[in-house]
Amino acid sequence: MDQKTKTVYFCAGWFTDKQNKAYQNAMNAIKENPTVDVENSYIPLDHQYKGLRVDEHPELLEDREWATATYNGDRVGVSTSDLLLAIYIPNEEDVGMGVELGMASALGKHILVVIPDEDWGKPINLMSWGIGDQFIKMSELATFDFNKPTFNFYDGAVY
Repeated sequence: MDQKTKTVYFCAGWFTDKQNKAYQNAMNAIKENPTVDVENSYIPLDHQYKGLRVDEHPELLEDREWATATYNGDRVGVSTSDLLLAIYIPNEEDVGMGVELGMASALGKHILVVIPDEDWGKPINLMSWGIGDQFIKMSELATFDFNKPTFNFYDGAVY
């Protein structure tokens, strides 16, 4: 695991304290992971149109130019990344994440779903369960070999 050969589309919510914590933990883990090319990966928060973040400027939600450009930037990010890395919080599904998962699946991208250890085994949405190719715990992310994607089942129920 000494080559940084894979780029990821970093799919994660950042709208609640729990999502922010998981976001930061996952970001730290992939920065440690020698098989992820973080520098060339697509991190949506780093690619907001004109550098304007909606959490800092909520008025942007009414700006068609910003919304259209941000959506299309993320769409391009999904299509040009090697795989989609989804940081998934059971009971805090994000519609935007659902769209990104669907895009990645339609494009034939490998979808790795990462769930915080404390939430591992909790029921998840049936559609999110079905679209994921591989599920791992957050504690496994720093050492996960992105060069060897495979398939596995999530160890929890669905709803």
